[in-house]
Amino acid sequence: MLLIYLYPYFFILNIFLYTRYNVLKDNSYVIIVNGEEKRMNEINILIVEDEKTISDIVKSYLIKDGYQVFQAFDGVKALEIFNEEEIDLVILDLMLPMLSGEEVLKDIRNKSQVPVIITSAKVEEFDRIQGLRLGADDYVTKPFSNKELVERVKAVLRRIEKYNIPRADIIKTNDGRLLMDLKYNRFLKDGREISLTKNEFSIVKTLFSSPNKIFTRDEIIELTFGLDYDAYDRAIDTHIKNIRQKIEDNPKKPQYIKTIYGMGYKSGGVDDLIKE
Repeated sequence: MLLIYLYPYFFILNIFLYTRYNVLKDNSYVIIVNGEEKRMNEINILIVEDEKTISDIVKSYLIKDGYQVFQAFDGVKALEIFNEEEIDLVILDLMLPMLSGEEVLKDIRNKSQVPVIITSAKVEEFDRIQGLRLGADDYVTKPFSNKELVERVKAVLRRIEKYNIPRADIIKTNDGRLLMDLKYNRFLKDGREISLTKNEFSIVKTLFSSPNKIFTRDEIIELTFGLDYDAYDRAIDTHIKNIRQKIEDNPKKPQYIKTIYGMGYKSGGVDDLIKE
């Protein structure tokens, strides 16, 4: 009999706990995106996919997790939305009408370092490597699990937060001799442009974006090429050697990229990011 009287109170308590739990779940997760603190329901994701059914399903999964979602069904519209809205992450198909995914990615990388996840039916190793070299942060082959895709979105955003990767246009050293132009992918020493390969530029960007932070070889691979990139950690040593030959006055006594024995590498003499 007592339970009958108490039931309404249990019911109200359950509603209170459920509401409180969901509010906390939706709003307590804060991440640094593009240099700003954002809750999950403030993160804007652009889906670029010409197959509306696929796009709508991915959208529903992302919205369920609290993200704000924009959709584009061709490459031209994708760039239009990207230029008009404050997009924090792009999910990009490669085979698009009007403008290919590769061209969309190149255009995005010419103006922004916003993370991009490629989704494509191109499953060959060459295609995956090419996508990562163009500047993608991850590469997912079709058909894919929507749940896995959402987890990859979270992983990319966590990676940005974990390493506190800044999103600026210019990085320069304290002495003013080295300058990285992230907008146009240019590297200058004493005002003279230095030719770096895409991989070399990406590695330098990773190191210079977090001054004096020590990166292990695995971390450099993860940040530069993505989780699925198949590379031996010692391959980073070869890249570093080549970079030093190009940017250091004395590669045997490096000033800008230093080896921390038993740990990895770090940048030296790099200012905090300067936006211009």
